[in-house]
Amino acid sequence: MNTSVPDFTEAEQKLVTTELFHRYGKLIPLQLADSELQLDLSSPHLTSCPTLYWTERGAQFVVCKIADGRYRSQFFYSEADHYGTGIDEYQDLQVCVVTLLQVQSDHERQLSNISSGATAINIDVDYDGPLMV
Repeated sequence: MNTSVPDFTEAEQKLVTTELFHRYGKLIPLQLADSELQLDLSSPHLTSCPTLYWTERGAQFVVCKIADGRYRSQFFYSEADHYGTGIDEYQDLQVCVVTLLQVQSDHERQLSNISSGATAINIDVDYDGPLMV
C-alpha cells in the first residue's frame, strides 16, 4: 500500500496565498513543512503529510494535505492551545482555508470580548421597546 502523500502543488500554494492576502490585506509568507498524522484511527501508524504553515496576529496555522484533494487544518497559540474547525477533513482546499480563517477570527473576537452584531439595544435589560435583531 502506498502511503506517500503528494506535495502541495504550486497552484494549491498560490490559492492559499491568495486567501491569506484577502484576509489580511498583505502577503503572508507560507512555510512548507511535514506533519506526522494518524490518518487511520484504528492503526497507531503515523503518516508524513505535506503541511503549509503560517503565523499571523499571534496565531499559528497549519493545513495538512492527507491525500490528493483531501486536507485537514487547525490553528494554535501554544503546544497546549490547539483549535480545529469542527470538520475533520475537507475535499476543497479553498473551503478548508476560508473556514480555518473564519473560525480563528471568531475565536479572536471571542477572546477580545467583542460580540459581533450585538448592540446596546440587544443587551439593555431595561429597554421596553421591540428587540431588533
